[in-house]
Amino acid sequence: MSSPMEVIVSADSAGQLWNCAVFDLHTGTNLLSYRGGNTSSRSLTILNGEYILGAQLGKNFINVWEIQRKDQLQQKLVCPGVVTCLTASPDGLYVLAGIGEAIYLWEVPTGNLLSILSRHFQDVSCIRFTDDSSHFVSGGKDNLALIWNLASVVQLDSSRVSEPRHVLSRHSLPITDIHCGLMGPQARVATASLDQTVKVWEISSGEMLLSVLFDVGIMSVTLDPCEYWLFCGGSDGKIFQVSLCNTNQCRDKTFQSDSEGNQVLKGHMNMVTCLSVSMDGMLLLSGSHDETARLWDVQSKQCVRCISHKGPVTNAAIVPAPANMFLPDSRPSIPLPRFSRHLNPSEQGEGAGPGGVYLRLGPNTQVPEETYLEKADKLHSLMCAVTDKSVFGDGENTKVRVSELEEEVKTLKKINKDLYEFSTQLLTKPT
Repeated sequence: MSSPMEVIVSADSAGQLWNCAVFDLHTGTNLLSYRGGNTSSRSLTILNGEYILGAQLGKNFINVWEIQRKDQLQQKLVCPGVVTCLTASPDGLYVLAGIGEAIYLWEVPTGNLLSILSRHFQDVSCIRFTDDSSHFVSGGKDNLALIWNLASVVQLDSSRVSEPRHVLSRHSLPITDIHCGLMGPQARVATASLDQTVKVWEISSGEMLLSVLFDVGIMSVTLDPCEYWLFCGGSDGKIFQVSLCNTNQCRDKTFQSDSEGNQVLKGHMNMVTCLSVSMDGMLLLSGSHDETARLWDVQSKQCVRCISHKGPVTNAAIVPAPANMFLPDSRPSIPLPRFSRHLNPSEQGEGAGPGGVYLRLGPNTQVPEETYLEKADKLHSLMCAVTDKSVFGDGENTKVRVSELEEEVKTLKKINKDLYEFSTQLLTKPT
């Protein structure tokens, strides 16, 4: 039997049978299970397709498993405090953890603690990276959602205080969940809150695009890949499906079931804590405190499968199956180092040891070049500055510079199109 393209990864708070498990998306068969401890909500993540990380419920450490070694005893990464949320960057280079009111950022190849971001005023409840790893969004019990530029956080002078790119302050009660769409810096982000609203924002500008009011607190939120639908999990067990394609869409609206796609999916008996949609947008996964994870057909709105757990479901997601998940003889390309608990590990006795050095891994080891995202960000800044005559002056110089920028835009669009076509071919290639 060929390996599945997508799998379900879930965890519950009981941890009786396993800490987390992997299920077949189409049959519900338990494919793998990882034992030891239990994982807290919003704290289960896959690192670089080689490790599974899960923050231990109520403890100050992260459990780690090599993804293909289901029966091994888990490794533990000790943290400065109890981890309330956890995520890894899609490129596998960084790990973020919410610890109390602060966000801790580690560099994976070295284990160095690069930054401690103390911008929230109460506990951080959720963190999400954009799909290109260029930005991340944090939400907290202080009702705030913050958009951060990863490059500015990593490269920041230690003498300066890091500030978010945007502060989203339109919620009136704690943030419960965050979902980042596709397209990196141009993506949309959805935030759910106990104030009974879900709001959709634009990452690049920080502008609120949509606010939907419900009659219950919202515990989870997700978008389908094409962003036709917004799915919201309620504290009463209902799942609200909101159409984003209505021609008469207004910025502030109250949810009502109608013939244009706004529907309610009923089946859970307790709050819906997590939501995830398959790559083709046809299946919706939901996890609930009623100790079940359910799989729904998006078109028919029917529950097609129910996966029972031994406790409230804390994490459930549909993810692409890593290439070596079902290859027991494979090993991670890089061993996971111990994570430092201090910003200056050498000063705290956590250095590389006598004569040791730290190496920051990257694609270019000699002369670093600007990445595609850095060029795009720089280009966007220059284009915004064109309208300011004090930058380029009047007359011919401005015209020449605009022409150069337009050519650069065409080149970047072609690169983006080629990358999209290549990834599409990989995803649709028959196994």
